[in-house]
Amino acid sequence: MSEALETPADTPAAARAEMRAALARIGAERGFYEEIGSEHSALFVEAGGTLIVTFENLDHVRDNAANRMPWGYGFVDAQGWSMLGLMAHGWTWYRDAAVFDFFDRLRDAGFFDRFERVVFYGASMGGYAACVFSAAAPGATVIAISPQATLSREVASWETRYHRVWRRDFTGRYGFAPEMTAAARRVHLFFDPSSQLDAMHAALFQGGNVRKFYCRHMGHRIASLWLRLGILKPVVLDCVENRLTPLRFYRHMRARRGNPRYEKELLRRIEARNRPRLVIRYCEAILARRRAPHFRKAMRAAQAELRRRGG
Repeated sequence: MSEALETPADTPAAARAEMRAALARIGAERGFYEEIGSEHSALFVEAGGTLIVTFENLDHVRDNAANRMPWGYGFVDAQGWSMLGLMAHGWTWYRDAAVFDFFDRLRDAGFFDRFERVVFYGASMGGYAACVFSAAAPGATVIAISPQATLSREVASWETRYHRVWRRDFTGRYGFAPEMTAAARRVHLFFDPSSQLDAMHAALFQGGNVRKFYCRHMGHRIASLWLRLGILKPVVLDCVENRLTPLRFYRHMRARRGNPRYEKELLRRIEARNRPRLVIRYCEAILARRRAPHFRKAMRAAQAELRRRGG
């Protein structure tokens, strides 16, 4: 069996070098690109008077494509906004003194003061980072989706995910997210209240500048589901323009109706409640609209469970 020759450009190291070179070219032409220690990098692209500071989440960290750009680059660029995109090269939660120094330096140099509006955006790991580093730009807006308040074992010992980052220090500079958002103009916090751990993190955000929006039965990966539903951009736009109200938000959320991923997540939640009759009714409603083998299988399992119970 023959093996294809691997060219240097196909190796992971070469791909990463090619990506860094491409980012450096963009930075040189439109702003700057900077390696921040060994685990992070940042691309700044200057355009309009609105600056969006984005932080990658774990879904994007897992993407090793050679042409990888900071999360949201295309969307932000299309709006004519300026962008500062932070990229993590692993499960870091941006807990690195080099990153702290980077934001301190930008703050002290008056970098954020150059813009009419500054918005920090992130989801999960990126949501945590958006919250804590917003402290470098008092008066900024924060958009945080499923963020963690902290992963400190002393404060959040109940957090059982993300074992790989437990060794990181979540104290000191830019540490506890609810405290770091105190100087923000507004914090838009989106989470699933039926996702216990995410709800516990959200409960720690208590400031008067915090607006909480419930995304029931969407699980932790809300941003990726919104992307599929086509509502991520409209929600972000409403936050940036300071026009997001509960009524406007839940109108956006109507798009979840009929979405297969959302329907499967809701089915999973119903099954976890051990209510076979409700499972049957829900599956019948789905099957009345479309072919759905996954739901037919779940319905048959629920029917078998009812027979077993003698119901």
